[in-house]
Amino acid sequence: MTDSTSDTLALSHVEERLTKPSLLRGWRRRCPNCGSGPMFKGYLKVRDNCPNCEENLSHHRADDGPAYLTILIVGHLMAPLILVFYETFRPEPLTLATLFTVGCVGLSLYLLPRLKGIVVSYQWAKRMHGFGD
Repeated sequence: MTDSTSDTLALSHVEERLTKPSLLRGWRRRCPNCGSGPMFKGYLKVRDNCPNCEENLSHHRADDGPAYLTILIVGHLMAPLILVFYETFRPEPLTLATLFTVGCVGLSLYLLPRLKGIVVSYQWAKRMHGFGD
């Protein structure tokens, strides 16, 4: 039996991890395995193990991905809103800057941990970076 055949047979016995439920659990900042244990210790610090099912979460490599996605989403949502708001109401520049600064910061703070949960859950579902061992 060749190595590729034995690898295929070994992988066929490993249970499948569904991506969509895992991503939804990540959005809720829950363990991608059980869905009930909290994934984070604080605002963005991922726990080493799930307190509920003891799934090892220390393998994640989220790095700058969640921050990049947050900037991408917030920028694409807020830029057209600024233009529409300015063209419709013609507010003072300081008022416009204040409103949209608060909006951008608030939306960023809301999205960042959720997107990090999605990135970690995706890595878990696809068995990346040691999650498959």
